Amino acid sequence: MSQPTPAVPAARPAVEYVGFWARVLASLIDTVVLGIVLLLLGAILGVGTQIEMDATGWPVFGVAYWTQLGSNQLWSAAIVIGFWMWKLATPGKMVISAVIADAATLGRPSNGQLIGRYLAYFVSLFGFGLGFIWVAFDQRKQGWHDKLAGTVVIRKPKDRSPA
Repeated sequence: MSQPTPAVPAARPAVEYVGFWARVLASLIDTVVLGIVLLLLGAILGVGTQIEMDATGWPVFGVAYWTQLGSNQLWSAAIVIGFWMWKLATPGKMVISAVIADAATLGRPSNGQLIGRYLAYFVSLFGFGLGFIWVAFDQRKQGWHDKLAGTVVIRKPKDRSPA
């Protein structure tokens, strides 16, 4: 009688980490898309950023301005985190075929990781954006926000299901 052949584990596909310039492009696309969405949202809700001027023509940033700025930040966070939870990518990342993944498993990150990643953007902004520039030098192309959240940005794996 012949012995059964031991199962050979499937080879893990090579992971392609998305680098600095591709992520800059995705960020530019996201900025334009988010700006348009916020403008449309402001038009629908009938609000806009208001800057009052003093008698000399210098801006006076009053309560209305700061309220709108805070509102825009909350809407931006909700939209970005919502896209991450839904598609693991923003529209810019979708254009470059990139997704956010858990750094340890390369699987889907938890919602907590995604929220933490967004909040960690503020850490990446310190030092003239050094946390974002770090992507260019890191072996796994992680910015500080990725490291803090335990995420990586990778090329979207190809669907290997039969057609």
